[in-house]
Order: sequence, then C-alpha cells, then structure tokens
Amino acid sequence: MAKIQGTITGQALNLKNLISYQEDSVVSKTLVDRGIGTITLFSFDAGQGLSEHTAPFDAFVQIVDGEAEITISGEKHTVKAGEIIIMPADQPHALRAETRFTMLLVMIRA
Repeated sequence: MAKIQGTITGQALNLKNLISYQEDSVVSKTLVDRGIGTITLFSFDAGQGLSEHTAPFDAFVQIVDGEAEITISGEKHTVKAGEIIIMPADQPHALRAETRFTMLLVMIRA
C-alpha cells in the first residue's frame, strides 16, 4: 500500500502551494513513498544546498520554481523553472540555491 502524505490524491494541485520556503533552510515534503520509489518536494532558501553525494538509482528532478545549480560528476548545470534533469545512478551530484528554488524529486528504485 502506498504511503501518501496528507490528502493529495484525486485532486488537481499546484506544486508551489504544497511547500513553503523557510529562511536559511531546506524543506522537504514526501508526497508518495512506496517500495519501488518516492516522490518528494523540496524547497531551498538562497544559499542552501545538498553536499555532493551519490544514490544507487537514477533521480529525476523537475524545477518547479526558481533556479538551481546542479553539479553532476563535476559538471555544473543551471536548471530553471519548468526544466528537468536526470541525475544518473552512482554519479556524484550536488545542489545549490543561488536564489530560492523548489524542485520535485522522483526516485525509482527498480
């Protein structure tokens, strides 16, 4: 059975309205958590980020609001609202907010 945060099923929702920015923080909200994967919404205040790390699965990122600097295997990418990027499995990656941004992360574990 899927673990779904709150009552978000069966209705049209705006991703920007599901999470807020918090000063000097990274905020995450899991929307769906299943054995085969997760869908998580993140908001990053300016200057915040995630340090370099790897994941054993591909990670699909869609920028919902703002602009992110995403580094994959040492190559920097500027990804803006409405754009996507896939961070490949087992490749080091990091994220940094030059300005506030919100992203949707979809991780499939299969």
